[in-house]
Amino acid sequence: MTITQRERVIAQINHVETDYLPYTIRFDNDLIEGLDCYGSDVALRLDRHYGSPAWRGLVDNAIPHIVTHMLGVDLAAVPIYTDVYGSRWRVDRRPFHLCEPALKTCSLDGYQFPEVDALFGAAWNERTLRAIAQHPDHFIVMGFGLGLWERTWALRGFEQALMDAAAEPDAFEELIEQVANHQLAIIARLAELPIDGIMFADDWGYQQGVLLGPARWRRILKPRLARLYACAHQAGKYTLSHCCGSVADILPDIIEIGLDVLESVQPEAAKMNPYELKRRFGNHITFWGGLGSQSVIPFGKPEEIRAQVENLCREMGKGGGYILSPAKPLQPETPTENAAAIVESFLRQAGVTFP
Repeated sequence: MTITQRERVIAQINHVETDYLPYTIRFDNDLIEGLDCYGSDVALRLDRHYGSPAWRGLVDNAIPHIVTHMLGVDLAAVPIYTDVYGSRWRVDRRPFHLCEPALKTCSLDGYQFPEVDALFGAAWNERTLRAIAQHPDHFIVMGFGLGLWERTWALRGFEQALMDAAAEPDAFEELIEQVANHQLAIIARLAELPIDGIMFADDWGYQQGVLLGPARWRRILKPRLARLYACAHQAGKYTLSHCCGSVADILPDIIEIGLDVLESVQPEAAKMNPYELKRRFGNHITFWGGLGSQSVIPFGKPEEIRAQVENLCREMGKGGGYILSPAKPLQPETPTENAAAIVESFLRQAGVTFP
């Protein structure tokens, strides 16, 4: 009996092996409708490589991500963009970056978060339901832009937020608390939609470890993230989170507070070897990603990519708990032949005959 993509993903989250691994292949500009940003032309180069865009119809991403553009950073705005929280971004260069944070001090005195009801009007709701309806039988997730830590530093500036955490811990923790309360209201609103999961996005890690340090992360972020995940679970939604960098030191904590799926699994970061993570934690969380976006994808050969995909399918797929994907969307520096090797090997493991 054939199962749907939605059923495959849910089976993997429940650590049940499926006929093939659900997968996602995304490109650097996928989340910006109608915009080929940053000169990211990987998909267009594949069109030329195959002689037509027909290959796109063969790719069946198991997890469509419905994006709430207004709560993220609008990369379609050029060149300077002010988000709904009052922070200004430069978005016409790669990478986009914060120009001017909304908060000049580590205080919310005189500051008002955007009203949640105003963010989600009738037109937004209708547009979102139409987008959801375009993906029947798939595991649909919806996010809200920057997560708890990222929204906080977007309000204060990255370096300043790190200094706040060390030099003004009480004020910093109060700021984090108010961001968490605002995000709870957003999650509750998103959870009313007919979706399967809430997609969080919060880069707690860098290449060598946890940005705030494990102890500070546990004290400040962990209890508030637990509340956010509980809000999603209480509404019957799964919790998924994108997180780059090395988070191995806090992975037991992430599991404890109820994250269902960790996305990225960046193998180049310290202690983030996906096979070791699978061995240690694979019975308790689902991993999504693991194909190296800083190593084999830009610098390897097509045969190396095919071999790594086969190994991921074989080893990470044991016992369920795995969704196949590159660690990051395919970046502009991806060679065309390597992008083709990813598409073809992903499709072949799904039993799709590729010309």
